[in-house]
Amino acid sequence: MNRLTTAYRPFQTALQHLQWGDGIAPLLIRLYLAPIMLQAGWNKLSHFEDTAAWFGNPDWGLGLPFPELMAALAAGTEFFGGILLLIGFAVRWISIPLMITMLVAALTVHWSNGWLAIADSSSWLANERVMEAAERLQRARAILQEHGHYDWLTGRGSVVILNNGIEFAATYFVMLLSLFFTGAGRFTSVDYWLARRTGLGVRTPSE
Repeated sequence: MNRLTTAYRPFQTALQHLQWGDGIAPLLIRLYLAPIMLQAGWNKLSHFEDTAAWFGNPDWGLGLPFPELMAALAAGTEFFGGILLLIGFAVRWISIPLMITMLVAALTVHWSNGWLAIADSSSWLANERVMEAAERLQRARAILQEHGHYDWLTGRGSVVILNNGIEFAATYFVMLLSLFFTGAGRFTSVDYWLARRTGLGVRTPSE
């Protein structure tokens, strides 16, 4: 055991020296999520009547109660939550309603479509819906190749079918959950500097 401890000590020392950068990962997660949330919230706010109608309609929408209130909560949470993520302020607090928003989206909008966001019949996560979409995609490509400018249409990417599964919502939820436990990160967030100034933050040994 002593030999093992002696051999491991240099690695442990090296990892301790890397603690100065433990705020990089939360920063990158925040910078990744912020524009996504801002865009999602802005889309809902700028088309609020259509969003509320979709939230409330039971036939072609979500059929949720109090659609105006629910739409306002979802749009406000995403838009203002994106701003808070960007500057790193109240990150743990805003992560909670954002995670709830992602859960609601996953369960009410995406769940019935399976996991995949893009229909990929070669994926081991493909369900019957995705496998059936493969024939539609093949037919669409044939029509475009025969009647459209296929090379131009696909010049910036392949033609795909949107499956709209829970993949993105689940990924964002996991990232937000990580921020809930880690916080906004050291040095690059308002939360960090407020905690240092007030003395209310949890300090690591390297600080």
